Amino acid sequence: MRDVVAIWLGWLAGALSRLLGRGGGTTMPGVIARRVAPQVLTHLTRQLPRGVICVAGTNGKTTTTRMIADTLVAAGWRVLHNRSGANLTSGVTATVLKGADWRGRVPYDVALFECDEAALPQIVRETQPRLVLLHNLFRDQLDRYGEVDTIANNWAAALRTLPTSTVVLYHADDPSLVRLANSLTCQTVGYGNDDVSSARDSVAHLADAGFCRCGAALVYNVRFYAHIGHYHCPNGDFARPQPAYALTQVTAQGLVGSTVTLRTPSASCTLQVPLPGLYNATNALATYACADQLGVAPVVASALAQMQAAFGRYEVITAGTHQLVMALIKNPVGASETIRMLVDAWAAPARLLIIINDRDADGTDVSWLWDADFERLCGTTQQVIVSGTRAADMQVRLQYAGVDRLQIQRIDDSAEALDAMLAATPADQVVYVLPTYTAMLELRAVLTQRGWVAPFWQD
Repeated sequence: MRDVVAIWLGWLAGALSRLLGRGGGTTMPGVIARRVAPQVLTHLTRQLPRGVICVAGTNGKTTTTRMIADTLVAAGWRVLHNRSGANLTSGVTATVLKGADWRGRVPYDVALFECDEAALPQIVRETQPRLVLLHNLFRDQLDRYGEVDTIANNWAAALRTLPTSTVVLYHADDPSLVRLANSLTCQTVGYGNDDVSSARDSVAHLADAGFCRCGAALVYNVRFYAHIGHYHCPNGDFARPQPAYALTQVTAQGLVGSTVTLRTPSASCTLQVPLPGLYNATNALATYACADQLGVAPVVASALAQMQAAFGRYEVITAGTHQLVMALIKNPVGASETIRMLVDAWAAPARLLIIINDRDADGTDVSWLWDADFERLCGTTQQVIVSGTRAADMQVRLQYAGVDRLQIQRIDDSAEALDAMLAATPADQVVYVLPTYTAMLELRAVLTQRGWVAPFWQD
């Protein structure tokens, strides 16, 4: 009865949140319900016949989780998914409350949760997932998460509580995740990139896991980005394992996407990835590995062909007579790879709107701007407008990166910045927008008011 009351109160909190214009009710219902029934998430997810799947990582978890969700739906599964991106324990709880009926029953086959790095241990302990997908670990919001090793240790402690039947999929190109996987007693399966031709011009100083536990610096034969690559300890203590699932060929197709060939334990296959960049090729590989472990791999290709980008993650938006391309940036590695992807595909100097906030959800420490590879923008833009609470910092960073200061304009208010950029851009040119997380939500709220996009919780 306590769980049922928690569900009802959660529904009420969500309805009030939407009615008062305070958001989509994606988090507060979980906060309220957990105060009434602290075990409500455990009790409700136990009902799911196909259990729980958790996806975690610094970059790519939202897109990968969406790819997996679309695949499971295509396979005929009833999927409970925190599609709005509310990935703290409260948001995951709110997702389950929304899916429950008034009697406390959850009429779904499986729950698929994108999990915040700091929240993953608690979510794992409360839901005991059947499969956990670990994507990567990079520096992100040091004021909140701490160092990469701290996150990895917290993950490992929680994952060691899982039964031997649980499968942990891990990115074999990330040494932090390989060390973590080696410490577990449950089933572990690796995936990674064997196409060495896709490695080029990586920014080595972004590496966050460059040392073996013996203290020796890891030697990289191939580096895709940051510390992701093919590595070994010169003392022979540690090396990248051969992954069970691997990219064997990645053929980039500009900003349209890529064609990838995969090696799997049973066969090879080719997929068309509808999103650009090596990141998204890896996301598709992780999706296939997950689907194969769940027995639904044959539908991955058709599911990817139909998918659309998650809100703010290389999202293409029609804004009146213009087209916007919005790509979230939030840490050095993610920003560097997004910039590399865009610059490599631009046929001509571009118009760029960069919005940097330092609110709690962004991380209040914006020193990461100095580690990100904004130098790639030098000579590739014809106009840049910087905005947000840390617009001045971004302006200085671009000037140090070598971007022509005459091309840079600072407009602190993001709505005014957007209008200025649209007014200056011919209708046949694309405006590229690089926002941090809260800046992305604020800008999408403006776009929603103008009728150009749906609210993110309806995405």
